[in-house]
Amino acid sequence: MKTKMSKNIIIVFLILVVVGLLSMPILKDIHFGLDLKGGFEVLYQVSSVDGSKLTNDAVNNTAKTLIKRIDVLGVTEPSVVVEGNDKIRVQLAGVTNPEEARKVLGKAASLSFRNTKDELLMTSDVLKAGGAKVSADEYGRPAVSLAVDDNDTFYKVTKALSETDDQIMVIWLDYEEGTDSYENTLNGVLCGKETSHCLSSATVKQGFASDVIIQGNFKEAEVKTLVELINSGSLPTTLTEISSKTVAASFGDDSLIKTCMAGIIGVVCIIAFMIIKYNFAGLMASVGIIVYAFTTLFAFWLVGGVLTLPGIAAMVIGIGMAIDANVINFSRIKEELNEGTKLQMAYKNGNKNSFMVIFDSNLTTLLVAIVLFILGESTVKGFATMLIISTIVTMFVMVFITRWLLGMFVRTGFFDDKLKTFINFKGKKEKTKQFDFVKHYLKFFMVSIIIIVVGIVSTLKSGLKLGIDFKGGTSITLNASVALNEKDLTEDIEKMEYQLEEIEFINDKSVIMKIDNSLSQDEVLETEEYFSQKYTGTTDIGVVSNIVKKGLIKNAIISVLVASIFIVIYISIRFRFSFAISAIMALLHDVLIVISLFSIFKLEINSMFIAALLSIIGYSINDTIVTFDKIREKLKDIKTNTMPSKENLRVLVNDALSKTVGRSIITTITTMMPVIALIALGSHEIVNFNIALLIGLVAGTYSSLFIASQIWYHIEKRNAGKPIKHKWYEE
Repeated sequence: MKTKMSKNIIIVFLILVVVGLLSMPILKDIHFGLDLKGGFEVLYQVSSVDGSKLTNDAVNNTAKTLIKRIDVLGVTEPSVVVEGNDKIRVQLAGVTNPEEARKVLGKAASLSFRNTKDELLMTSDVLKAGGAKVSADEYGRPAVSLAVDDNDTFYKVTKALSETDDQIMVIWLDYEEGTDSYENTLNGVLCGKETSHCLSSATVKQGFASDVIIQGNFKEAEVKTLVELINSGSLPTTLTEISSKTVAASFGDDSLIKTCMAGIIGVVCIIAFMIIKYNFAGLMASVGIIVYAFTTLFAFWLVGGVLTLPGIAAMVIGIGMAIDANVINFSRIKEELNEGTKLQMAYKNGNKNSFMVIFDSNLTTLLVAIVLFILGESTVKGFATMLIISTIVTMFVMVFITRWLLGMFVRTGFFDDKLKTFINFKGKKEKTKQFDFVKHYLKFFMVSIIIIVVGIVSTLKSGLKLGIDFKGGTSITLNASVALNEKDLTEDIEKMEYQLEEIEFINDKSVIMKIDNSLSQDEVLETEEYFSQKYTGTTDIGVVSNIVKKGLIKNAIISVLVASIFIVIYISIRFRFSFAISAIMALLHDVLIVISLFSIFKLEINSMFIAALLSIIGYSINDTIVTFDKIREKLKDIKTNTMPSKENLRVLVNDALSKTVGRSIITTITTMMPVIALIALGSHEIVNFNIALLIGLVAGTYSSLFIASQIWYHIEKRNAGKPIKHKWYEE
């Protein structure tokens, strides 16, 4: 027995060593977002110059032109993403000169035809818009077909070129005088390379008055790229900057350090709590947490994810939520021990009985995360990516790895007579205190109604405190080397003829100023220069236009509605429609509570608030399903095929809630630990995001215990004595 125990301890130790050794290279190689590394982000609206309908190809080709231009800036791992039908978001982490980036990205795509002396022969005006296509030469080799629009000009130029000594026509994208030259491309050798503006050099042996084919030793992939670049240079599209954000590297480093420290403290608190609460089983759960954190980072690294502040928050919160799988499992094991079952059988039965409820609760969270990923943008999408990975890893690590580790020790028989040491079971039949939840439902409802009504009154009276994401405008974060005061800063804003809406001091040398104006590119540069010179510091400026605001509000509403529809469908399939209705009403309650408290306490609502709301929905439905699963289990235990009487149904609900209230409280406490740490010690940029999560965690637990189940009871009591309709998979 002792030999087996020693062997198992060595296995656990080796797992921790391997995780530790593998974590370092992954952490070094992972890509950090703007908020953790500093850099520049801009959102463009793409439009056609001639007023024609904008096609998907036009937008995609424009995005590829931007990627080509970014190569000039020397940025590693840039992000260029098409959003919706007419927007392109560019994120350049590590860029130290936003002015240069704007200049390079914002200019119109320019395609030109030149000779080997770099003299301009023609522009893209001679071609049909988007007329370049993948073709083949007379030998079947990949080539590029060009659709000519101005045949006369094209013929004159190519005829004259065919009579020169070298007969070479060079195609350039965004040719720069004084920088680009045919000679610098080693006489055309570098044409077509990623770092060159030179797309191709073609031999012209005769004049062409119709469509032509560019041929050479092209590979198929090279031809496709050349077609896209030529089309992007000939398309009549323009880029309008509708939002932007610059983050100084010092801001990013500070945010990373603070958030990581808060995350570590939160995780340590969870580990300590689990060991105190569940003894050895809690220790193995803590090992599972470490494996979970590593696996999540590893999966995020594999998919090439970019880690942001919200992403770190999602991971840390995910650790707290992942503990729920263990808490459910431990609760089921202790229930079996209460019935007098021996440890090994109690462990086996507990695992079996807890699997489906863990599966159901995590799958609904996954559905919410997928909706957030599909409909979200920018940092919200990054948060959703981490939430999806966290949920999947929870199922794998907490259900299989942690159970396997714990099972190794259970099978040794060492803990058969040491139940208190193993899982803090006191060796006697633990009784769950009964409380009449249903009887006091009106009191519970009134607490929520009062908060929501006060929130509505507050909103009608003074409105919600919307961030620039929702109302448009500009946020200026100044990190100075000298002490700042409100009077001087207010005068500075007035001097620049902007309308100051709010000023918030982070400390005596750091301040956030918000103005109603959506600054132009030139105004952003002027503002940065003014504050940087006057206060010898760094400036972080974010700009949001009305176009972005409208899209964000629309996406927020759609996200919540779509997530709710998926939840109703899934719960209706797995449970009953009455459970789905009760769950959605509880979720509506949670959302209204969070919004009401943000209104009452004048907390800012920004784009990450939507991610927080959907996370709350995911967590709350997770908690509610665990409670509903216990009610469903009690219904299955009924010997008859009819719904119990009202009184028996009431007893059933109270009994189910009494058995899950402890688990709900423990899960909420463990999830709150990292959130509180992030609020107290984390980056200022995600404080309100975490406050929303904290409120939502409390509201979600409250609604699961005191709202959802009571609503379900009042719906189902009308069916007392009626036949129970079983699901097809239950029959």
